[in-house]
Amino acid sequence: MAPIYSSSSAVSTALLISVVVSFQMAASAGNFNQDFDITWGDGRAKILNNGALLTLSLDKTSGSGFQSKNEYLFGKIDMQLKLVPGNSAGTVTAYYLSSQGSTHDEIDFEFLGNLSGDPYILHTNVFGQGKGNREQQFYLWFDPTADFHAYSILWNPQRIIFSVDGTPIREFKNSESIGVPYPKNQPMRLYSSLWNADDWATRGGLVKTDWTQAPFTASYRNFNADACIWSSGASSCSSNTPTSTSTSTDWYSQELDSTSQERMKWVQKNYMIYNYCTDTKRFPQGLPPECTATTTS
Repeated sequence: MAPIYSSSSAVSTALLISVVVSFQMAASAGNFNQDFDITWGDGRAKILNNGALLTLSLDKTSGSGFQSKNEYLFGKIDMQLKLVPGNSAGTVTAYYLSSQGSTHDEIDFEFLGNLSGDPYILHTNVFGQGKGNREQQFYLWFDPTADFHAYSILWNPQRIIFSVDGTPIREFKNSESIGVPYPKNQPMRLYSSLWNADDWATRGGLVKTDWTQAPFTASYRNFNADACIWSSGASSCSSNTPTSTSTSTDWYSQELDSTSQERMKWVQKNYMIYNYCTDTKRFPQGLPPECTATTTS
């Protein structure tokens, strides 16, 4: 397998090291007691280690979930997850931003469990004004159950970038100019849940959840939000000079540089297993406009 990227100069290497170091520093900021509410699960969700760790569990009776206390309107959201180990077939760990209502906006990471030894599927989607059907799916280049890994959503007025351990895997650009709804007006909370979806999650529902393996547990740590917080009908960021929960506001105008684009292409070439923008059987009347305009990756 080819390396994710090759550095062309000492300068780009230094920049990469700087980005990694700054990310690690920023990612130590969150406290689950302060930042989140457990919303369901009847005790199956637990905040541990003085707010440094959160776990969700699923058994045959119920799953569990939590949501952020804050609503956000643009930001960079980071969370480290360690997924359900072993035979996780039938389970889904969802981690996403969403508003409410029939015309809601949503930005999704969903992790579809599998039989022991078979890879998880990372499912991504973007909803604008209630319309989704923009799925891209990936295998991962590591075992997501063996340790914690960082999953990030960068959401600004121009683009949405999905990243794994700092490597971009997908970019969804603002294509409002050609009539494609883009999430930009509805503040969203961060949600996560662990639930049973064995009617569709693994091999289209052919593989069912093995309840003898329950309880299933996913773990979370190192939440960080560099974001515009929405409260009482107003944003914590001004339109001209956004401020956020940290001193860095680079995310508000961030785009992928050439190195990041090459890393994303590497992931998509080697690990993408489904892309709605190439599914001509699903869209016999023509691919969605953002696909044919080459404005989404």
